[in-house]
Order: sequence, then C-alpha cells, then structure tokens
Amino acid sequence: MDNAYGFTAYGGPGVERFLDLPLPSPGPGELLVEVYAAGVNPVDWKVREGMHRSFLPLGLPAVFGREAAGVVVALGPGVEGFAVGDAVFGSSARGCGGYAHHAVLTADFTIVKPEGLSYTDAAALPVAAGTAYDSVRGLEVTAGETLLILGAGGGVGVAAVQLAASEGVSVVGTASGAKREFVSSLGATAVPYDGDDTADRLAAALPNGADAVLDLVGGDALDTVSGLMSTGCRVLTVADPETAARFGARQLSRGNRAETLGELARRVRDGRLDPHVRQVFPFAEAPAALRAIESGHPWGKVVLEMRTRTR
Repeated sequence: MDNAYGFTAYGGPGVERFLDLPLPSPGPGELLVEVYAAGVNPVDWKVREGMHRSFLPLGLPAVFGREAAGVVVALGPGVEGFAVGDAVFGSSARGCGGYAHHAVLTADFTIVKPEGLSYTDAAALPVAAGTAYDSVRGLEVTAGETLLILGAGGGVGVAAVQLAASEGVSVVGTASGAKREFVSSLGATAVPYDGDDTADRLAAALPNGADAVLDLVGGDALDTVSGLMSTGCRVLTVADPETAARFGARQLSRGNRAETLGELARRVRDGRLDPHVRQVFPFAEAPAALRAIESGHPWGKVVLEMRTRTR
C-alpha cells in the first residue's frame, strides 16, 4: 500500500483524507516515481471542489497534486530516455496524484533533473512557472515593449514577471499592497490593486499604454484596464470565453512541453528565475499546506516534502 493525501468526495476541506492506496502502475508513456517533493497549487483545491469535473473526470478517492519531483522506480510501456534511478521532475499523469509517496508522471512532460537544482525547486516549476513561460512566449513580448500583468503576486505572476523582465520587457504588475515590495523586487513596477488610487497609478505607470496584457485575475479585470491597452495590444486571460472575446483575447493555457521544463531549469540554475519556494511543509502537514494556498494569500510557492535530498 502507498500513503497519499486526497479527497473522498467533491466538496470542501472536510472531504480530505490521508489514504492508503495500492501502489500505482505506470501505463504507456508514463513513469512511476518515488516522490521527494510535490508542488501545491490553487488548482488542487479547485479540483476537489469539482470545478474541473467537466474536463477532468476522476475516480474517487482521488489524490491531490499536479507536479512532483523524485526518482524513477519503474517505466511504463514504450517509455524511452529515462532509466530507473533517474532524478526527475514533471507533471502528474491523469490529472492528479503528486501528493503521495509514489506518483505516476507523464513522460512527455517530465525531464531528468539537472544537478544543482533542488527537488523542492524542481517540484515548483511545472504548473505555475510552466504556465508563465508559455504565456510570456505566447504574448510574443520583446525587449522595449510593455507588459501589464494583472495578479503579479500569485504563482504564475511571480514567474511571468521574472521571465519577461529578464528579456528586457518593461513589466507593470498589479498586486495587493502587502506584496508591492515583493513584486517590485522581481523586476516590475508594482501597482497595488487594493487602493483608492489604483486607476491613477496604473495610468501613470503606463503613459503609452500596454503592448500586451496577461490577465491572471479574470472577472471584470480587463474592463478595468481597457483604456490602457494600446492599439494592437495582445491579451491572454483567465476570464470566461465571452469576456475574452470582447477584448479579442486568447484564454490562458499550458503547452505541457518537456522543452519548457528544460528552459525553466536552466533559468533557475543561471539565476534568471527564482521559483520563490517560501513554504515547505512535511507530508504529514499536507492539510496545512493546502490551506495556505486556499487562503488566497500565499507568498511564493508552497511545496510538500516527502523526504530530504540534495541531489
């Protein structure tokens, strides 16, 4: 049996449980990994709430976790490029499963972990940083252009600010007043969204408008900044399809490419990207780790650590 943390029904935190489950088996294109660290993300509690049931059907009980790092213990049929004993990190197969001592990862979105990259940093990259990387690339922002990030203080925003700023892009980001100094330290002009003068501050920070907007807030956020979009402004959003269509925006998505993980790892190692793992919880405190994310106010990434390794 394998120890995992998951949920037995769709609903609130009360449906969460530590579970003893059969050791999972990797299918075609999958790897079985002994997990050393697993990333904790807002999508985890949203899956538990049932928000993703229409496109992510799960058998219950289900195990939390979309990203993990560890050591390969078995290969599924047809998997090449990996060997038992490899240190790896990547995306959980079948939509979840990372909060466990053993998890199945998708081989196509898993890579061998470079020496010098910690398991906790590696486990923090596939979801938020991967989404940020694909978003910045998708917006095709170049040096000298201006990118407005709505929600720059969250996991995706923190990575997106760094990725864009490192390419010479001028970044303006909205965040809570408490995170203003933090977002500024990443390379953005930070504008608090919880003040009475937010609109004036944004206008002052964007005298020529924004060449691109990355909306990580949704709702009516794009309506609020519509006057700051320059002609031909490119927009990616988490808002609903109707709102996205009104602004000619594309909806945010993740490409799930192994090359993305390799590029992110290189940037962490050469100092261009810091995943900002601020809270590391032992596996026994998985409920507290998830509450830290579900509160909506985490600073940087939250990671579960199953065992301590430095390789």
